[in-house]
Amino acid sequence: MSEALKQAVDFDARAQQVLTQEPLLSAKEVEVTFSLRGNKLTAIRRASLDLYEGETLAIVGESGSGKSVFTKCFVGMLDKNGSITNGSIMYNGQDLTQLSEKEWLKIRGKKIAMVTQDPMTSLNPLKTIGRQIQESVELHQGLRGRAAKEETLRILEAVGISDAPRRYKQYPHEFSGGMRQRVVIAIAVACRPQILICDEPTTALDVTIQAQILDLIRRLQKEQNMTIIYITHDLGVVANVADRVAVMYAGQVIEIGMASEVFFDPWHPYTWALLSALPQLGVKGEKLPAIDGTPPNLFNKIQGDAFAPRNKHALNIDFLEEPPMYEVTATHQVKAWLRDPRAPHVDQPQAIKLLESRDGQSKGTDPNAYHPHLDPNREALIDVKNMQVTFGSGRKKFVAVDDVNFTIYKGETFALVGESGSGKTTIGRALVRINPITGGEVFLNGEKINGKISKEQDLKVIRSCQMIFQDPMASLNERAKVDYIVSEGLINHHLYKDEKERQDKVQKALEEVGLLPEFSSRFPHEFSGGQRQRIGIARALIMEPQFIVADEPISALDVSIRAQVLNLLNDLKKKRGLTYMFIAHDLSVVRFISDRIAVIHKGRIVELAEAEELFLHPLHPYTKALLSAVPNPNPYLERTKKLLVYNPDVHDYSTDKPVWNEILPDHFVYGNERELDGYRKELGL
Repeated sequence: MSEALKQAVDFDARAQQVLTQEPLLSAKEVEVTFSLRGNKLTAIRRASLDLYEGETLAIVGESGSGKSVFTKCFVGMLDKNGSITNGSIMYNGQDLTQLSEKEWLKIRGKKIAMVTQDPMTSLNPLKTIGRQIQESVELHQGLRGRAAKEETLRILEAVGISDAPRRYKQYPHEFSGGMRQRVVIAIAVACRPQILICDEPTTALDVTIQAQILDLIRRLQKEQNMTIIYITHDLGVVANVADRVAVMYAGQVIEIGMASEVFFDPWHPYTWALLSALPQLGVKGEKLPAIDGTPPNLFNKIQGDAFAPRNKHALNIDFLEEPPMYEVTATHQVKAWLRDPRAPHVDQPQAIKLLESRDGQSKGTDPNAYHPHLDPNREALIDVKNMQVTFGSGRKKFVAVDDVNFTIYKGETFALVGESGSGKTTIGRALVRINPITGGEVFLNGEKINGKISKEQDLKVIRSCQMIFQDPMASLNERAKVDYIVSEGLINHHLYKDEKERQDKVQKALEEVGLLPEFSSRFPHEFSGGQRQRIGIARALIMEPQFIVADEPISALDVSIRAQVLNLLNDLKKKRGLTYMFIAHDLSVVRFISDRIAVIHKGRIVELAEAEELFLHPLHPYTKALLSAVPNPNPYLERTKKLLVYNPDVHDYSTDKPVWNEILPDHFVYGNERELDGYRKELGL
């Protein structure tokens, strides 16, 4: 057994000792209902949960499973139309369900605090960062004046914000996403709470920033002896932080146990499905096991097991009677009829077994998979030469992308990865002529498409090159029906003979992305996140493009919906012969879907290689830093991995200038002669 694995086993042993104590907080048979337009929605259906002092408990499940609503009961933050209609939540001898708002003021923040998902909505844009943290210090620590300010500066430094006196005077818009998240954490820990609830604290962050935030929370937990609840749908985050894991579905806790038990020996078919849908465990060229169907409508009374209609292993009793909570071990319980002694034996999915045997990263590739970039007769679809994109002018001129070169071949998925602000989206938008380029050239099928071009050629580019945007909610017109949204391109460019042809094209596009024809008369807000993303894909497909720029198309989606969208993109690629540029910051997804990967840092591509080659032989230190931060769904390996931090100052380009060099066939890297010599030695050349 390796030293790292021994440490992880010790970690489990220490976590199990925690469970011998009395619970710090105990929720029993909690039911939460919401009154919406005269109808009753039961969001939490008699859920129970114990929380122990000093532990980190992760709550996982799809959007709408009740994770946030359940934990909001612990801080008295339910929406006005929601109420706890059954059960108790015991904390320090008090039943939190019975507290008045005045009594909550003594607990909320001071004893139990919450870090919300979107830091921008949590911060006051009109107040300085320092003032907002200081308010929390004054309210909960009783400090005033200079003492309160000194404590605020100390907290800013504690959460990793350097140059605290200067940052104290700045406003939220002057901070990056990762820094704003640190500020929200600072406000929460300034209260010195006993329990800290983190609601999706890293969802919108890059993998490197995410790793830093998780390390920060872990360090603060140790320093302040906090108990932490994580709410997330990212199983890599869960593997990193959790002592125990609770899986929620349709308002109930359906499985709970030690992290190692839930990852390596899960018993509920829903937990199996979540783990199987991870791209890290997929085989390139094959479909990911997605969860068919949708969660139940909680306006209706649910009979039997709520997951039964989506469960491939469902028994007859699953549709008739709700299962009890069965004990698997002293620390592991599951709400599934499969655990009943009378139930037939069902093998766990292959992905669960792979999780233990692999390093948590996909190594599988379909041997029959076609790789367009390796075809000796490959044809270039997009050719980018010395691209530069700038914004502003004069002193305010900002070079967003500089001296970028790459070729995308017909039929391939070309991935562009990097942190926020690296220039990924700028390049994608430049390829579809949304952003004008200020230097270099872009070719489509050998024809130059940047700068001034004829109307005919512009229409040709619009038809040939389409874009799927990151946020399906922001990119869809809320006031328009799906029928108009999908056919907007046809309408703008008069690409149909009559109304019947337009409607036929809309129906065909919707069917192709797995949406029902009747959906065309609905508005975007009536759909789930995954369905909205499908509408965005249909809008791109209706123009019958050759090339699609997919800009972070799955970053805001649950793991199960993510698998559906990845499968759909791959299916459409094969069926239509599409070529993709796939923009992302999640390298586990990129490895599964891409033929080649380009890594970009501050507007410049620093490495480009075939997907597996890049993972096996990363050369540039920035690529290595990105790969080291990729979440691993194996808890033992995730907790003991070494995070590399990229320092741009390691490059000395003052005299020895860098070049774009093909160090191996189809493996390019940016560096000067001294660095290239080092890379050659790494490769044994």
